[in-house]
Amino acid sequence: MPASRSSLHRRGLAVVAALPLLALAACGYGSKADDNTTGAQVAAGAKKIDGLDSVKIGYFGNLTHATALVGKQKGFFQKELGATRAAYQVFNAGPSEIEALNSGSVDIGWIGPSPAINGYTKSDGKNLRIVGGSASGGVKLVVNPKKIKSLKDVKGKRIATPQLGNTQDVAFLNWVAEQGWKVDAQSGRGDVSVVRTDNKVTPDAYKSGSIDGAWVPEPTASKLVAEGAKVLLDESALWPDKKFVITNIVVSQKFLNEHPRAVEAVLKASVETNKWINANPDLAKAAANRQLGIDSGKALPADVLDPAWKSIQITDDPLAATLDTEAEHAVKAGLLENPKLAGIYDLAPLNKVLVAAGQRSVNDAGLGVK
Repeated sequence: MPASRSSLHRRGLAVVAALPLLALAACGYGSKADDNTTGAQVAAGAKKIDGLDSVKIGYFGNLTHATALVGKQKGFFQKELGATRAAYQVFNAGPSEIEALNSGSVDIGWIGPSPAINGYTKSDGKNLRIVGGSASGGVKLVVNPKKIKSLKDVKGKRIATPQLGNTQDVAFLNWVAEQGWKVDAQSGRGDVSVVRTDNKVTPDAYKSGSIDGAWVPEPTASKLVAEGAKVLLDESALWPDKKFVITNIVVSQKFLNEHPRAVEAVLKASVETNKWINANPDLAKAAANRQLGIDSGKALPADVLDPAWKSIQITDDPLAATLDTEAEHAVKAGLLENPKLAGIYDLAPLNKVLVAAGQRSVNDAGLGVK
């Protein structure tokens, strides 16, 4: 995969996406509201930020959203928001979170790169900004070792991805193309059968034999391994420095413009959370799992949690150049027409927080607001 800026930008990014992956919003993936403010209580005398009663924060119940899970569980967000309540909404998939952001039922959220790209391009660059990073890695190709013993054995097999056009689906289609194999992106038919399967049911599909493997994020990958699957490829091995964006922080442009102090407070909490996670990995793992248990009703067992946690890197850097490359992969797969990504990032608030904390600023790979 290329380390340099993609050819999309050298061509001027002239064409807006005409086949947005957000058509998947009709799939009906749900979410649930959760006003639990676990952790730090509001300090005496604390004031509301920007006069807001609450800031509505969205995230997925996935380990790749560890910043949100731990920040909520340990009270980092509530601490920074003072008397403004941190309200939460848990989502199952990107399209529903983008819809919530567009409608104003969520102000700021943790989300994968493909939904962010599609949300931005579908609105002609008017509905969101990426304002921070959160995680890298945590995606693996896991397979039935009785049927697939090497990468070349993937040809002719049935491999699951979470959704048509989602981040892992695009990555797998790109990898398949690099092997010289042909697959119709829309139908999933070809030299490999791409079976779009919700992460919640992928382990059952594997156990039943209806799929031979899956290109999936954590903890789904480790759940499959617990069922006897083997890791054939860690996606991080395909990227320069073994880093690629898996989770970003996005905010509605309206909320960013009207409530910059609130956005800065959430970003400060995110940076503090990430610092705590990286300094206390075992405690952070336990905190994330506790929150997963609250959100889903069932925490992860150790044989799933431990390997999944090890494969995820927590970072404030949005790894903007890799988002650019992921967009190019979607174009190559025929799922997206040259997206106009200039302006998708506004990293000024994050860099303000990072510099104040004595940390290095991060860059937007030329895709920031002018």
